[in-house]
Amino acid sequence: MASLLFHLASKFLLFIFLLHFSSATAGKLHRLGHQDSMKFQYHNGSLLSGKISVSLIWYGDFKPSQRSIISDLISSLSVSPFNTRPKPSVRTWWKTIDKYYNLTSMKLHPLSLQMGKQILDENYSLGKSLTQKQILQLAAMGNKKNAINVVLTAADVTFQNFCLHTCGTHVSQDKKSQLTYIWVGNSEKQCPGKCAWPFHQPIYGPQNPPLVSPDNDVGVDGMVINLAGLLAGTATNPFGNGYYQGPAEAPLEAASACTGIFGRGSYPGYAGKLLVDSTTGASYNSYGVNRRKFLLPALFDPSTSSCSTLV
Repeated sequence: MASLLFHLASKFLLFIFLLHFSSATAGKLHRLGHQDSMKFQYHNGSLLSGKISVSLIWYGDFKPSQRSIISDLISSLSVSPFNTRPKPSVRTWWKTIDKYYNLTSMKLHPLSLQMGKQILDENYSLGKSLTQKQILQLAAMGNKKNAINVVLTAADVTFQNFCLHTCGTHVSQDKKSQLTYIWVGNSEKQCPGKCAWPFHQPIYGPQNPPLVSPDNDVGVDGMVINLAGLLAGTATNPFGNGYYQGPAEAPLEAASACTGIFGRGSYPGYAGKLLVDSTTGASYNSYGVNRRKFLLPALFDPSTSSCSTLV
């Protein structure tokens, strides 16, 4: 009898042990799976490659001086650093994106962004309150292949989720023909504290004085920050299965993984140590064509697994 009880007790203890072990193992595997999903990693999808045109579709009222700021940004991405004095340059900033391509096993042609069409719709042909479908309609005015078509909406144009959840977005249209589009809105009149920081006081968090923007245009200089980050995300995660961190439905990409970082020593409410124009007091961290000054977001450097800044 004692032998039988001992045998049953041994089986019971073994069952409890195995149950505890399997539960602990499952929990550990779950945690490891969660940790893996939170790593910035490559998901084996296609990246944009070769010569890609960047067309600008201007929707609404933009001054020529405002359009030149954005077009200079695009041109600066493809200008070699030695052609742009002084440094640091926009091209140097974009070279971080080149590292993503070097880490893949895919044989890709180097990405080269070139200025495409510039299309003006100054008469608000679709009205001043746009839907996602209408943004796509505007984007279709650009090139049809090997293109990033950028829709830029003026300060008096509203768009669903603008200011509530986003300052801009990028979407793929056709993987085979490498067709993508970006939308960025001018937030100056609607939510500069959300979409044009650090050139405007934030809507929440530390209320430090805003910085002076490079072109003394809070809305468009804010658009530069958002557009630059979305171009980086479009290049490295164009179809939702490239480089990103977190869930595919709400990924942190090359720039959004480093939100709020512009220079060394940054922390919430402080953009970091930046260059300052001695005449205007404007803050910036890079030079582009025509001696244009820009403030560009930090990019996640896949070779160091950290956010990389120019200054």
